[in-house]
Amino acid sequence: MPFQSSINWESLESEVLLEEHHGEISEIVVFNDDVNTFDWVIECLIEICKHSQEQAEQLSYIVHFKGRASVKVGAMTVLRPMKDALCERGLSAVIESIKV
Repeated sequence: MPFQSSINWESLESEVLLEEHHGEISEIVVFNDDVNTFDWVIECLIEICKHSQEQAEQLSYIVHFKGRASVKVGAMTVLRPMKDALCERGLSAVIESIKV
């Protein structure tokens, strides 16, 4: 089932610009686990985070070997539904703040 977003991206644009202006940038961090396969993590990163096949594969290896990886950077309002979708699919993901 493809990721269906109910977000009105145009209405979020001003919020995102405001957050970026104030230095409120965040990142989605995905953690390694013993449950999800490489193929599943790759599929989730492609469908939810809109990564290319190559980028999703590279991130899945980073998650596997380093234990965690930052898979998306942006404003909290944009990242929250992506993080929720990753978690709904069984991935361990959190949003962390980045100081700019």
